[in-house]
Amino acid sequence: MAWFKRKDENIQTETRKEMPEGVWVKVPTTGETVHKRELEDNLWVDPVSGYHFRIGSKEYFSIIFDDNKFKELGADILPTDPLKFKDRKKYSDRLKEYQEKTGLTDACRVGTGKMNGIDLVVASMDFSFIGGSMGSVVGERLGVAIDHARENKMPLIIISQTGGARMMESVLSLMQMAKTSAKLAQLEEDKVPYISYLTNPTTGGVTASFAMLGDFNIAEPGALIGFAGPRVIRQTIGRDLPEGFQTSEYLLDHGFLDFIVPRTKMKSKLTKLLKLVLHKND
Repeated sequence: MAWFKRKDENIQTETRKEMPEGVWVKVPTTGETVHKRELEDNLWVDPVSGYHFRIGSKEYFSIIFDDNKFKELGADILPTDPLKFKDRKKYSDRLKEYQEKTGLTDACRVGTGKMNGIDLVVASMDFSFIGGSMGSVVGERLGVAIDHARENKMPLIIISQTGGARMMESVLSLMQMAKTSAKLAQLEEDKVPYISYLTNPTTGGVTASFAMLGDFNIAEPGALIGFAGPRVIRQTIGRDLPEGFQTSEYLLDHGFLDFIVPRTKMKSKLTKLLKLVLHKND
């Protein structure tokens, strides 16, 4: 912070002007600062540039569910450490650390409630929990969400936000790709709508499985979506990548997405889409 001194008027101020911590938030794409309250009121979207800050299941549930009322499913499914994995620290210790830090038990939550009067099931991933990685609990909770939607003939929305499979669970995490894909095939057979909503980032095994299997694949603006990251691909093929490669806008232009929907219009767009699919009239 700057010091201020005006000699001409014999006024000297040597007290630092402190800014309360956490009140202003810097926008990564522009370098500008925005008041935190303004961001919260605009669903964590920069009102000037449209940059979408990352949010978690708590915020997505509050956006989607009417009056933020929902019943949580699968909360009793908790992670363990079957492989006794250890890298820089024990996996069991890492789980405990993230549970204390985030207040979450794992990287996915499932809720059922109403969106503008439409009954539905929503599963939302949380990047803040070990990078939103897909382990056994994530796969099992997604399975609970799909089964509940299928049994009750409710539309399903899965919000993806992940760095991929959870390496600490090895092949157990990779099995979740097949399991969720198989359950979604059953959902499709029963003609229950599934909307995949991709946010920043959606990568790895999630992209290679359930995130791209929606009846409608929808993304937020500017989201990174792909299997491997751009740096890995660049090193593998030995050439530069197209500008904007793996952004939602690039994928929309190349037919991998159906829509890009700003978060501020998320609820209204999803409602309109489901009313068309379910043949519901106002």
